[in-house]
Amino acid sequence: MAINWFKYASPASFYPVAGKLIPWFFAAAGLLTLAGLYISFFVAPTDAQQGEAYRIIFIHVPAAWMSMFIYVVMAAWAGVGLAFNTRLSSMVASALAPTGAMMTFIALWTGALWGKPMWGTWWVWDARLTSELILLFLYFGFMSLQAAIDDPRRADKAGAVIALVGVVNVPIIYFSVKWWNTLHQGASVSITRSPTMAQTMLLGMLIMALAFWMYSIATTLMRLRCIILERERNSDWAKSLQERHA
Repeated sequence: MAINWFKYASPASFYPVAGKLIPWFFAAAGLLTLAGLYISFFVAPTDAQQGEAYRIIFIHVPAAWMSMFIYVVMAAWAGVGLAFNTRLSSMVASALAPTGAMMTFIALWTGALWGKPMWGTWWVWDARLTSELILLFLYFGFMSLQAAIDDPRRADKAGAVIALVGVVNVPIIYFSVKWWNTLHQGASVSITRSPTMAQTMLLGMLIMALAFWMYSIATTLMRLRCIILERERNSDWAKSLQERHA
């Protein structure tokens, strides 16, 4: 039997689906986090050069990956909403932004914790660090601009513009260590060459990245349901839902 996927482009149709998916993604995030942390801190060997301090990368690297990935996805949904005037697309973009900002903050903070013992300082105006900080400001700018505009449609359009313009910063973050002479080390994981770390290190990092991904989906769906209810509160289906839970 064919599934009419376009049906779920409606906020009213997607709302209950999101509610059913959230527990599964949270459960997956919890299990993957436990497995990832166990491998990262108890199975992965000590790094020959950095010692035990390197283990911060099992949090830092997945958070940095997610900070860039979420921004690209947010910009894509915002662009779809701007181009086709689809309400749910813009709502998804709005729901993604806080989680993306949190991942960016975690990446910056754990990077500082790693940089202190490795570089002797909490912060340097390195190309990658600076561009990652700009990414955090872009998230803040997106959320602040939407919050400052009362009309949701106008807020979505304004947010979409800043999201699409800011997406150019993502490749700058990724390629900064290749384009400029920076203190930040190059990528240990690449799709074009073999990883430069032990298999258990790579396994722990990938599992943690997947855990962050599951968590991001779960929190985005939760936030999306709140946004849907807020924007659709005057619709018949939202009123009936509120009456049932009153």
